Amino acid sequence: MQKEPARPRENTVVDESPERLVEWVAARYGVSGASVRVARAPYRICPLGAHIDHQLGTVTAMALDRAVQVAFVPAPSREVRLSSLDFPGETCFDLGQIPDRQPGDWGNFARGAARILQRDYRLQRGIWGVTAGRLDAGGLSSSAAISVALLLAMEQANGVQVPPEKNVELALAIENDYLGLRIGILDQAAILLSRRHELTWVDCRDRSHRCIAPPGGEWGFAILIASSGRKQALVGTDYNRRVDECAAAAERLLRAAGRSAPPVLRNVRAEEYARHRHRLRGAPARRAEHFFGEMRRVAAGVDAWRQGDWLQFGRLVSESGRSSIENYECGCPPLVDLVQVLNATPGVLGARFSGAGFRGCCLALVDPAAAETAAEQAIREYRRRQPELADQAWCLICQSGPGAGLR
Repeated sequence: MQKEPARPRENTVVDESPERLVEWVAARYGVSGASVRVARAPYRICPLGAHIDHQLGTVTAMALDRAVQVAFVPAPSREVRLSSLDFPGETCFDLGQIPDRQPGDWGNFARGAARILQRDYRLQRGIWGVTAGRLDAGGLSSSAAISVALLLAMEQANGVQVPPEKNVELALAIENDYLGLRIGILDQAAILLSRRHELTWVDCRDRSHRCIAPPGGEWGFAILIASSGRKQALVGTDYNRRVDECAAAAERLLRAAGRSAPPVLRNVRAEEYARHRHRLRGAPARRAEHFFGEMRRVAAGVDAWRQGDWLQFGRLVSESGRSSIENYECGCPPLVDLVQVLNATPGVLGARFSGAGFRGCCLALVDPAAAETAAEQAIREYRRRQPELADQAWCLICQSGPGAGLR
């Protein structure tokens, strides 16, 4: 093999074009550039339906025009060797002996993808390659994106044909079974099933989905992603505790209704919640209020989307954000500050946390004509409020993008 190309220093601008990644793999592993493929899995946002996918609610999502990429070649053996443009070290393992999860190691995603894929498919060849994806601030589902990209790469290397809906299940199993995070299918469905400039609606109970085009094929906002600069791994937050609190609420409501069903809030009928909500106290009461409020907001948001009512859609996004803070009780002080700043910025139609809200990013829907000014004003004000995070905070204007695929 040839000498490994220099890895960029942290915080430098990296050329992540597919062509550059192909060159990187060819140089690193001594292969022909013509043999290198690139798997692309976009980051995603969830305008409405936050925190309810694990309760089998209905959710909305969009893929962004920024993505995690894996450039790779099929290995001549069952060996997997992966480098990263963003994280140090090389991940190496054999498909016949995949190690268990190692805390804090980015290689967990590759090991998890291989282990989960081998449950249902026979893998005879590993991959050699490199991963790239700079938007790692949290809240854009970079973990699901890298999982999906690695699944696509390993499937292609082994000639395995997997439908997108099946890959949603496989990518979810990586996070649930290998990484130990009790999330629902929102992230994986958004990444694999979305279409450019359409709203992805997913029913997390029966796993049906629809891609809803705006009226006339035109939509009236740009997407502003703002990073708080706060970084913390999701598995180290109270995410799983929130799932337990939702289950406690569902169990009490189902018992009051005299019905037996798995304790998730989607199994509680809206009229049962209205009749028995007074029986809930404390955190379970607030989690249930968020769930049923969010279900109503998703329905209203889909109606607004179909009518091209972007002001109403944005208002619902902001209402969802307030419920995330008040009822779901997620959001560290920097994230709360950032949401407040965005909602007060001229040109912003609506804003909320992106992701679980314990770290990372916020999203804002913004008038396209005001997007650049809004981004500059919002980040300036946020840095004034959070000077200790000023160097790590940033704003990025995005558009929607297509779902995951290979090139």
